[in-house]
Amino acid sequence: MKTGRLKDRIFLGSGRLIALIIGLLVFVMVGGLLARSLPLLKTHSLGTLLLSSSWRPLKGEFGFLPYIVGTLWVTGVAMAIVVPIGLLAAVYLSEFAAVRVKRIVMPAIDLLAGVPSVVFGACGVVVVVPFIRDVLAPALGLVSSGYSVLAGSIVLAVMVFPIMINGTCEILQTVPHDLREAALSLGTTRWEAIKLVVLRKAAPGIITSVVLSFARAIGETIAVLMVVGNVAHIPHGLLQPAYPLPALIANNYGEMLSIPLYDSALMFAALVLLGVVVAFELIAGVVMHGMKRSLAS
Repeated sequence: MKTGRLKDRIFLGSGRLIALIIGLLVFVMVGGLLARSLPLLKTHSLGTLLLSSSWRPLKGEFGFLPYIVGTLWVTGVAMAIVVPIGLLAAVYLSEFAAVRVKRIVMPAIDLLAGVPSVVFGACGVVVVVPFIRDVLAPALGLVSSGYSVLAGSIVLAVMVFPIMINGTCEILQTVPHDLREAALSLGTTRWEAIKLVVLRKAAPGIITSVVLSFARAIGETIAVLMVVGNVAHIPHGLLQPAYPLPALIANNYGEMLSIPLYDSALMFAALVLLGVVVAFELIAGVVMHGMKRSLAS
């Protein structure tokens, strides 16, 4: 008995320690990035850094607005593609698809999740960019190199689909089958039962899938870098090039760090990126809490 209690205490203590370390990782990351960003923040106001479009490191000008807007453009359009299509695909696979279809489609989706991002980028260069340049842009009466917000968003959406579909499928499968049967017994159609009962019950979990997909999308670097154009200006349309924050960090870190404050500027870019993800997750957490309270009542 004493040995068993000792093992329980060791296991409980180890679990608490590991959980504490994992929980502190975010604060360690924020603290490290903030410490490396302080030289830049001491010489430039936060408003100037976030709202200025002037990026001239040799002159000490670090305006992050084009990179922030480019990040939001690419990620926002990608999520606008992923959420409705991914949700419909998950509903079909979870509620309507035959077992034979699931056996074929689900492994393919899992395989898609394991493909390296550079492969997606190469496929985007070979397929998506020429399509936008030679087909879509001429059809709209526009001129585009193909390297654009739309190209980056399409490639990013394909990469994020597995996260959205798998997560949503798992959430939908946790909804008790009795709720479906109760809705059908009241005279609803199968789709009405799914829309009014299943999706409503699974809404907090679906929001979690969206948050995870967003976090995956906003930090993607290589694939987006290869197709988005990397032009440091504010894009005003889907067919214009952009320069997201992850691409800025990947393209420049280690090459131009002899320039004063350049290292600090790139660390500040990483801090801004992390801040956007944390803010989005906090907002999503508040929304999920409100939805859970409304469902409970």
